[in-house]
Amino acid sequence: MENNKQDLSNTDEASQLADCDEILLNHLMRKYATKLKRIAYLYTNDHSESEDIIQEVYISCYWNLSKFRNESNYETWLTRITINKCKDHQRLWSIRNLIYTPLKHLVKTEGSAEDQYIHSENSKELLKQISLLSHKFKEVLILYYFNEMTMQEISETLGINHNTVKSRLLRGKNALLKNLEGGNYNGSF
Repeated sequence: MENNKQDLSNTDEASQLADCDEILLNHLMRKYATKLKRIAYLYTNDHSESEDIIQEVYISCYWNLSKFRNESNYETWLTRITINKCKDHQRLWSIRNLIYTPLKHLVKTEGSAEDQYIHSENSKELLKQISLLSHKFKEVLILYYFNEMTMQEISETLGINHNTVKSRLLRGKNALLKNLEGGNYNGSF
């Protein structure tokens, strides 16, 4: 009889822990989904692929919530998972060879048709050139310019030294500008 009580107690405890994990996961999804999806989209430049990656991120998060060590905050942890999932995604041969499509939110919706076209073409070229950069430059540029993270936040997220972030940001920007000067880009960065 005593063992049955203990088994019942363990079952109730496990159920309560699972409920807590689900509540926390729902909170994390509501709070960080937009930022994480932006990161995934900037890596993949595809809405459906970025949604798939974010689903993988939250599945991984759910299964590893008990392993979270509170060495960083949840946003940093989820951003790191997202970047790793994006890198895994880009390692696939078929995905690496896809041509990137333009970011819709970078295309102006005001001005003349000619201005909109020029801005659209510049956005396409910018994304193409970002996609060609090495991962170490691409991830820092995406986090800094598109996700609007500080260098300190990027340092914590990527687990690299602050000066390394500064160096990669500068070198990545210079590489991007050099590549853009040889292309059809007529905008500013």
